[in-house]
Amino acid sequence: MSTWGLFRFPAPLTRVCPVPWGLRLCEKLLLLSPGTVATLVQAAGKKDRPALLSLDEHELEEQFVKGHGPGGQATNKTSNCVVLRHVPSGIVVKCHQTRSVDQNRKLARRILQEKVDVFYNGENSLVCREKREAEKRKQARKKRAKETLEKKKLLKEQWESSKNVPGEDCRF
Repeated sequence: MSTWGLFRFPAPLTRVCPVPWGLRLCEKLLLLSPGTVATLVQAAGKKDRPALLSLDEHELEEQFVKGHGPGGQATNKTSNCVVLRHVPSGIVVKCHQTRSVDQNRKLARRILQEKVDVFYNGENSLVCREKREAEKRKQARKKRAKETLEKKKLLKEQWESSKNVPGEDCRF
């Protein structure tokens, strides 16, 4: 899907202009005329998720330490593992999922954001609500599967009993 597919323009203000592919989304928005207003449209199939608590950068302590795990010298000698600490809550997150420091920094911040949300909101946090909803869906699937299995057993029993009834011969 192109970047333009994410925008909805009011009919009288629509302006289509060729934009170089190398530009980022914010730079493409600057190319629009001043009177044109663009609004982001929710992507298809994505839920409108409430935002997590924002983290203030002055409340974070960030360290870069040497990596660990499989990968040999490429991971064990480079300092691309990010250790992020939220000072007010004391929560520490260590992230070494990729070889890129920038990606690890983003991932660590997202993980820390979720953990801080759980720390402050407890059972009402977004992560806990999603886990509860996933558990409900899982239970509903199990229940449907059990009901389907019982129906199949009952149908098989009925078929077997009708097959063994004497006097009825169904030959074609």
